[in-house]
Amino acid sequence: MSDSKALRTMMVDTQVRPSDVTKYPIIEAMLAVRREDFVPDALRAAAYADAPVALDGGRVMLEPRTLAKMLDALEIESDELVLDLGCGLGYSAAIIARMADFVVAREEDEALVAEAERRLGAAGVDNVAVIAGPLAAGDDKHGPYDVIVVEGAADLVPDALVAQLKEGGRIAAILTDGSAGALRIGFKRDGHLDWRFGFNATAPVLPGFEKTVEFAL
Repeated sequence: MSDSKALRTMMVDTQVRPSDVTKYPIIEAMLAVRREDFVPDALRAAAYADAPVALDGGRVMLEPRTLAKMLDALEIESDELVLDLGCGLGYSAAIIARMADFVVAREEDEALVAEAERRLGAAGVDNVAVIAGPLAAGDDKHGPYDVIVVEGAADLVPDALVAQLKEGGRIAAILTDGSAGALRIGFKRDGHLDWRFGFNATAPVLPGFEKTVEFAL
């Protein structure tokens, strides 16, 4: 067994399975995708750590446990279209691509988009389109979506994203509550989101998902 494969197996056996994530598509994807190929080159040695991996601009790549539990709660089907917001260098999109029909991955920085495209291409992932633009705006050109995955925390979920979600669709986000946070799944019913608790989790708030502070004189 190669060192990389051994590390992926250890990640699944010590971080993912003990978190009650047992669905085959998630396990298969995390065993197959080389996580070290989707982190900053200087941090390859930390790719399989049970901790977020730092990206530029105060962003992070979610730790394997959090991503796995998020996908477990979403129950993505093989015929679904998924919007992955804040895909970083493409790891989450590569994982979701093995579970869904097609993934639209969104990042704000053109250089990051190009790098994610390069890494996904090198990994042979051909059912992901990486699109540049504000994360909070989503991507209505390719929607509506069965599932929207917010790869970070949010003080609030913009109305634009709710509009891009199909009726009956699901959205996952780490919603903040002061210094705490929780992964919640929102189910779209009659044009509105019905939020359900998933598990406690924290991450930096994504740009455009901050709560506006109003000052009164």
